[in-house]
Amino acid sequence: MEQLTATSDPASTNTGASQPHGKHHWVIALVVLAIVLAVVFGGILPRVKARAELREETDSMAVPTVSIVQPQHTSPSQEVVLPANVQAFNDAPIYARTNGYLKKWYVDIGGHVKAGQLLAEIDTPEVNQQLQQARADLATAEANLHLSQITADRYAGLLKSDSVSKQEADNAAGDYAAKKATVESAQYNVKRLQDLKSFQKIYAPFTGVITARNTDVGALIDSGSSGGTRTELFHIVSPDRLRVYVNVPEIYSRAAKPGLKAELILNEFPGHSFEGTLVRTANAIDQTSRTLLVEIDVDNPTGQLLSGSYAEVHLKLPSSGSAFLLPVNTLLFRSEGLRVAAVNNGQATLLPITIGRDYGVQVEIISGLKGDEDIIVNPPDSLVSGEKVRIAPKGSSSSAGSGL
Repeated sequence: MEQLTATSDPASTNTGASQPHGKHHWVIALVVLAIVLAVVFGGILPRVKARAELREETDSMAVPTVSIVQPQHTSPSQEVVLPANVQAFNDAPIYARTNGYLKKWYVDIGGHVKAGQLLAEIDTPEVNQQLQQARADLATAEANLHLSQITADRYAGLLKSDSVSKQEADNAAGDYAAKKATVESAQYNVKRLQDLKSFQKIYAPFTGVITARNTDVGALIDSGSSGGTRTELFHIVSPDRLRVYVNVPEIYSRAAKPGLKAELILNEFPGHSFEGTLVRTANAIDQTSRTLLVEIDVDNPTGQLLSGSYAEVHLKLPSSGSAFLLPVNTLLFRSEGLRVAAVNNGQATLLPITIGRDYGVQVEIISGLKGDEDIIVNPPDSLVSGEKVRIAPKGSSSSAGSGL
């Protein structure tokens, strides 16, 4: 019994040992498979995905992202602010026309006068004496003329009876003609001195305001006929209407036409403006300043605007409706000429343009644009036509700096 039991135990033992050994192989296979799958999913696939993402990111970064701006139409009129000098419509210095001493003056500075009003009187003793002498000379010449006329008439009567020679009669007639010319000369001299004497009274040439009085009672008055430096006695201006002279830059000269309205701004009148009208231009460019001199007339019935004031003139000049405005940072300076880059169907297109006025942060485009283009701001220098670009969303930081 014991021997049979012993012989049956090894057989049963071998059968039990073979079953765990087969399970062990399956476990190893599953572990290896799991390791392989872990390696594949944990190492290879992420690398493939990373490469794909890197390739996609590289392709995406190769397309530049740009911000765009649309051209703006220029306004029908543009305002130009220029410095100006305000002058009276009538402005005249008053000089003496005769020599003497100032006897009396009647109007001081700031006085309002009418045309023909007496301003001053000059005492002219020398002219008075010259006038008396001229009148005496005229009387002598008239007496000689009367005697010469009697002689000539007598010789003419005697010549008819051949009592005198023809030569004697001609001499008498010639003497009469010479005496007549002497009388006319004396008459003109008297008239000249009478006019000089009339200049001893100085009258206002027009209605206005006396702005200067440069003489006083007893002052020596020189008419300037001796070649000395003449000094004005009075200065008179007419403030009811003012002339404003403005130097308009040459670039705006074609738009500055008579009839344009202008506004005057003076520091003395904050918040208030005065309206004027451009009435005439010099029709010539000053070669020194490259400006066009224009005149603007301003009504000043109350006289609140003072002649000689400094003012700022706001001129509203008409502009071309086909012009556009773009920021200066949209321009591309190329050897073939000035260009801007427009976006069309995701591609850049270089457009040749012609600029007009330069406003600093903006420039005027007078040709090359239709107005519906999407213009790239800050385009790279390497940008070429046909290159793919991506438009940045509005409001992003890349769209800053458009200049508009």
